[in-house]
Amino acid sequence: MKIKTAAVILVILSGLMKGCSFQNSQKMKTYDVQKIEKPMVIDANWDKPQWHNIQILEVKNRMGNKPRFTPLVKAKMRYDDQNLYVIFRVNDRYVRSVVKDINGPVYEEPAAEFFFSPDPEFPNKYFNLEINCIGTPLMHYNDFEKVSEGKTIKTSTPLDESDIMQLDIAHTLSEPIEPLTQTIDKEITGPVTWTLEYRIPLKMLEKYSKIIHPAPGVEWKANFYNIAEQGNNIHFLTWSPVNNPIPNFHLPPFFGTITFR
Repeated sequence: MKIKTAAVILVILSGLMKGCSFQNSQKMKTYDVQKIEKPMVIDANWDKPQWHNIQILEVKNRMGNKPRFTPLVKAKMRYDDQNLYVIFRVNDRYVRSVVKDINGPVYEEPAAEFFFSPDPEFPNKYFNLEINCIGTPLMHYNDFEKVSEGKTIKTSTPLDESDIMQLDIAHTLSEPIEPLTQTIDKEITGPVTWTLEYRIPLKMLEKYSKIIHPAPGVEWKANFYNIAEQGNNIHFLTWSPVNNPIPNFHLPPFFGTITFR
C-alpha cells in the first residue's frame, strides 16, 4: 500500500511540474500604455513624434501550421481621457484584400486584431476589433462561457454599424493602391508593408459594456493578433501566447495585461 501510495504521489507531482513548466514557458505578456495629453491625428504614420519612444509589442507567437511566410508584426498603444490609440505595422507577403462591408469576414484576409476586456471585474467579457489591411472593421462584444473541443462557446453581439463608424481608421500600403479605399484584387506576392492606425472613443464602448476608464495604475486584459484565415498564406499570430489545440483567438483566459501609466 505504501509503495502504491508513493507511486500515486509521484504521478501527481509529475503532473504539477509539467503544469508549472507550461506556465513558465507560456508566460502571459504585459504592456505599459503611456498617456498622451493632446488628441492624436490618425494618419497611419508609424514614425510621427507621438509614437517616438513608445514601447513596441511584437505579435509573433504562432498558432496552427507554419505559413509560407511569417509576417513581422509590431504594434503600439496610447490613450487619453476620451480615447484609445493603436497602431500596427506589418511586413507581409501574399496580400489580397477585398472585404469592404463593415462586420464582414475581414479575418479571412490579412488583418490586425485587438481584443480587450475593459472591466477587470469581468475579464471574460471583451470586445474584438478586427480590421483588414484596407481598413475595413469588424467589432463585436462577447461574453465568454467555456471551451469545447478547442472551440469557444460565447454570446456575441455585433456593434451597430453607426457605432463602428465612430472609429477613426487610417491605413497605408508600401505598394501604391489608388485610392487606398479600393480593394486589392490581385495578390501582392512580394514584400509589402502595411500600417494600420485607429482611435477608439471610450464613449462608444459604454453603450455595450461597463468601462473602467484608463488612468495610471488601471489594468485591462487584452491580446493583439495578426491573421489570414484564407488565401495563399494562412497564418495565426498572437502577442500573448495562446495554448489551444486549434487556432482560436477568442480565449480571454490567455489575454495578457495592459497597464495604463
